[in-house]
Amino acid sequence: MPQIKMRGVDLEKVCAGSKEMIDNLEEIIGCPRDYFTIEWMPSTFVCDGGIVPGYPFVEVVWFDRGQKVQDQVAREITRFVHEMGYSSVDVYFHALEKKSYYENGVSFI
Repeated sequence: MPQIKMRGVDLEKVCAGSKEMIDNLEEIIGCPRDYFTIEWMPSTFVCDGGIVPGYPFVEVVWFDRGQKVQDQVAREITRFVHEMGYSSVDVYFHALEKKSYYENGVSFI
């Protein structure tokens, strides 16, 4: 179920490294790889009336797995983005509540 949403990064670079990143995250989180989704989100960054270079930003939407696992996931995503050639990245976690999540109309609780 971890949904990884990436902005401000090159799509081809995300595709090239996505298998290795999911391999590593699968081991850290302990869930099957078919639970993961990676969504590349095209973004246009604007400042002072003009288009400016983007900044890597990664949002992880998931069910909370505790601070230790979250820290490990953040480090792995950061490593992945750094290996794509970016010197800095922000990673943000959004924890879903099971009572508010439905798959095909069925709640996770």
